[in-house]
Amino acid sequence: MSGRSSRIKGQVWERALVKRFREVMPDAEIKRGMQFRSGEEAPDVEMPCFRVEAKHHNRTNIKAALRQAIEAAPKGRWPIAVCKDDHQPAMATMLLDDFLDLIAEWWAGKSR
Repeated sequence: MSGRSSRIKGQVWERALVKRFREVMPDAEIKRGMQFRSGEEAPDVEMPCFRVEAKHHNRTNIKAALRQAIEAAPKGRWPIAVCKDDHQPAMATMLLDDFLDLIAEWWAGKSR
């Protein structure tokens, strides 16, 4: 796959993720991050609580995608990698400690 077609595939995947996140968080401001060729780091999908790194390849490197999200996550956002191998279901990956924090916040909100 050429560089251009790979970028287009990534853009299509990011748009699909924005749509999916909006379905479950309709009131949240969710959009594709600004992508810069200069190498300036920006989230693939901008949303209130997560730093999303989106990857769609023949075979994604989930650990590398999560590492990239962790390195770029601002304080107060959970880093998450949302990866999709060709012809396979998508997977969301995050650190266990972050996942437990997320569950604790959800549980506290549910118990109110």
